[in-house]
Amino acid sequence: MLVFPALLPLFHEEFDLGFDSLGLMASAGAFMFGLGAIPAGLLESRLGGKKLLVIYQVGSGLAALILVTAHSTFQITIGLAIMGAVSSIYHPAGLTILSHRLKQLSKGMSIHGIAGSIGLAAGPLLAGIFAEFGDWRFAFGIWMIWQFILSGATILLIPSRSVVPDSVNAASPHKTDRYSVVLYYMISICMGFAFGGFTTYMPSLFASQTGSVFDYVPETMRGGLFTTLVFMGGIAGQTIGGFLGDRYNRAALLFWIVLINIPFFALVGYTSGLFLISVSMMLGVVHFSPQPVSNALLADLTSIKQRGLGYGISFFLSFGIGGGVSTAVCGWIAENYTLSVIFPFMAISLLPAVFSGLLLTKRLHHSSWNG
Repeated sequence: MLVFPALLPLFHEEFDLGFDSLGLMASAGAFMFGLGAIPAGLLESRLGGKKLLVIYQVGSGLAALILVTAHSTFQITIGLAIMGAVSSIYHPAGLTILSHRLKQLSKGMSIHGIAGSIGLAAGPLLAGIFAEFGDWRFAFGIWMIWQFILSGATILLIPSRSVVPDSVNAASPHKTDRYSVVLYYMISICMGFAFGGFTTYMPSLFASQTGSVFDYVPETMRGGLFTTLVFMGGIAGQTIGGFLGDRYNRAALLFWIVLINIPFFALVGYTSGLFLISVSMMLGVVHFSPQPVSNALLADLTSIKQRGLGYGISFFLSFGIGGGVSTAVCGWIAENYTLSVIFPFMAISLLPAVFSGLLLTKRLHHSSWNG
């Protein structure tokens, strides 16, 4: 899904589109990525994670085929929407599998997140390289082949549903703490909003703001390369979050991490060149560190039976509502102002999450729900 943001400059030139139009195209994928997570969460309890993973992999491969053969912006938008819809299956299925089988949940979520961050890091860089030596269709074609290979590996190597370990059942609440979950979801919306603007427009910002020191690197490759470095910082963030999440109050950690995100987002909008790269890498560390903490926290707040749905709703609100709205709004900001303005705006958008995190921390401090 990060191939498209990495190649925005190419789409901008080939189809003569402004960032507002490109932002709406990206929103189609982001919104469907969130929307599909709810039925995926419901289906997890019926079909099991393995079957859902195969559906996701085959479906995203077919979506990539639509993109490879597209010759109009309408076809591209449809391909992105289908890609988002089938990709939405992954998180409710994958995270529920992990939450059922892991004893050290934050650590396990951290390892899972590190693997995801490696994928996030590789995506923009490889997309830029493939596009530079081929074209944007070639970049999507590589992913199409890879997803079909992964579907075969999933069928052969991943075991089918197993019984949930007693130790995990014992640590899980019998009922879902709905009020706390609502506060958690408010944080998810804000973080998803920031994540959507961050991942969609970071490559274009790097392409335009680092030419003074890296003018010998082609623009598309420049955007992909430095975005990859930011996501590599996310690996450190996932590691830190996983380490802290099993040792300290998860709600309090989430509050502080969200708060620390704000100054880094603001700084990105006011820097360029090497300083922009440095600040962005630090933002990558901070921005990805709450993922293992928040995923484990949601498991603390939901019952076993409702966990798949809980993750589904979380990702719908985060990526579908937060991310889907963000890409369109930020595209309008970039078109009418500048790309740099997006990032201070992302900082402001996190303020409701800070307030919700404070309320959630206080509630769990006086409640038996505290994980």
